[in-house]
Amino acid sequence: MNEPQYTLIFLKPIAIQRGLVGEILSRFEKKGFRFKALKLIRMTREKTEELYSIHRGKHFFEDLVNSIAGKEIVAAILEGRNAVEVVRRMIGSTDPTKAEPGTIRGDYGLDITENIIHASDSWESFIREAKILFPEFNI
Repeated sequence: MNEPQYTLIFLKPIAIQRGLVGEILSRFEKKGFRFKALKLIRMTREKTEELYSIHRGKHFFEDLVNSIAGKEIVAAILEGRNAVEVVRRMIGSTDPTKAEPGTIRGDYGLDITENIIHASDSWESFIREAKILFPEFNI
């Protein structure tokens, strides 16, 4: 039997602007995930650059940072079985035009930058991202 594990998600500003927060979060609840932490965060440029530091130097880095810096996101830590893997499947491909219908990005994503949601892609990424967005959370 698989033990519960954690992962991190955040809904990008476009999800808030489009009024999709409740609808998207409810998908995780319906799948059986528990919210261990949830908050609205106004992202500073510094915090956004730290969060996306793995993409620094790539051609899309500035667009990615500019799409979030100075705006609000809804961030959450989810708990559930195979959390990282299951959540990644639920959100779909990074590029919404390639994401399967029924996935969050496939249903709501507009383009590769405004693809609605971010989710940690590994346990290591979860640890790094949680320290940035939820420094008070004891992992």
